[in-house]
Amino acid sequence: MNIAQHIALIDELCYRPFPAEHGPSDVGASGPGRHVAVLDAAADEDPARWAVVVDQLEKERDAVCELLASRWGDTPPYGLQTVLLRTEREEIPGPWAELSERASLAHVWEVEGTGRWVALAVTDRDATQGLQLVALVTEIPPP
Repeated sequence: MNIAQHIALIDELCYRPFPAEHGPSDVGASGPGRHVAVLDAAADEDPARWAVVVDQLEKERDAVCELLASRWGDTPPYGLQTVLLRTEREEIPGPWAELSERASLAHVWEVEGTGRWVALAVTDRDATQGLQLVALVTEIPPP
C-alpha cells in the first residue's frame, strides 16, 4: 500500500461501523468500538535488520502523520510506555492497552464530527510478533 491508500483506508475506517464481536477483518482486526488496520508489515525477525526495518516503517508512519496533521492538526507523540505501566494497576480501555503492549508511541488525533480517534503506530516492542505499521480507529478516547 502507498501513502494515499493508507489515508483512504483510515478515512474509510472513520465511518465504517464497528462489529458486535472481536475478530479478523479485511484490513486486520475489528471489534466493538475499534478497528485495527495493518498498513504495512515486515516479517524480517533478523536482529541485524531490526533497526533498519523499524526506521523504514517510522518514515512511512511519519509521511502518513504529516498528511493527517495537515487535516486534524499537529499533535505530540503519545507515549504508550506510560499506558503499558498503568495497565498493571488500573483498567485501561482495550484498544489502548493492546496498542501499548505492541508499540512504544503513537500519533493520535480526534476526528471531528465522527466521535472517533485515530492512532498511528509502529509495533516495535516484540520482534517475535513482527513489525507493523498499524492504524487504530476507535470510539474510545485515549486514557
